[in-house]
Amino acid sequence: MKTDIFSQIRLKYNSFTNTEKKVADYILENGEKVVYMSITDLAYACNVADSSVFRFCKSMDLRGYQEFKIALAHSISPDNQTPHLSSEVTMEDTIEELSAKILATNINALTETYNLINGEDISKAIDSMINGDRFYFFGVGTSLMTALEAKNKFMRITNKADCIIDTHLQAMSAALMTEKDVAILISYSGSTKDTLEVAKIAKERGAMIICITRFAKSPLTSYADITLLCGANEGPLQGGSLSAKLSQLYLLDLLYAEYFKRTLEQSILNKESTAKAVIDKMI
Repeated sequence: MKTDIFSQIRLKYNSFTNTEKKVADYILENGEKVVYMSITDLAYACNVADSSVFRFCKSMDLRGYQEFKIALAHSISPDNQTPHLSSEVTMEDTIEELSAKILATNINALTETYNLINGEDISKAIDSMINGDRFYFFGVGTSLMTALEAKNKFMRITNKADCIIDTHLQAMSAALMTEKDVAILISYSGSTKDTLEVAKIAKERGAMIICITRFAKSPLTSYADITLLCGANEGPLQGGSLSAKLSQLYLLDLLYAEYFKRTLEQSILNKESTAKAVIDKMI
């Protein structure tokens, strides 16, 4: 039997502080919306601080906001659905129905990302990448895979791009940044501890901070000079969803294309050089 987080909230309600009751009331009325909200979004909706939401989660005997959202996802999913997959998918779907729903999910994610694009922000991001000494892609988990894809793409046309895998080395790299460097941080939730640490260090060093994330309000965006929003909804049990990664890659592809345009002559020379460098690797 799955735990009903709503019943648990009602049982504990009288023991909550007044601030925690604000959070509880909003969750009880908007559970299906909250599962896709960042901790900052929920705090803003309740007119409380992020720390108040965290204390509410601790009062619920949970380790933090992410564990709360996992419990919430289980509580709101109908019996014929699994919260580990898209909310549109049911256990009765045929392969044909499943393929159509997944296609629609990915198309919707890309379309929403397109609608969220701010041309001025893209232009400013490219200016900083071209005029700066180096630009670094950061991420952990699935977002690290996206960051590595970005490095792989950009290093074909410029020697400025880098991506560090180890989280300790990420922090060390951020500590050596200057105001002439750019940190491009990728995090769907905007709440990943290691990425937040890198953002804080890079910000203190004066580097330009570009964030690629889902939520306009999150701990990560508080450090950002430029925020690029991706449009995929991903529940707490759907981590690593392809639609979220596709929307991030779409934004990175846009940055790449604009960078290529503005550095056309050098990018063409570099792309030819890097292509020749690996030609012997092919049969």
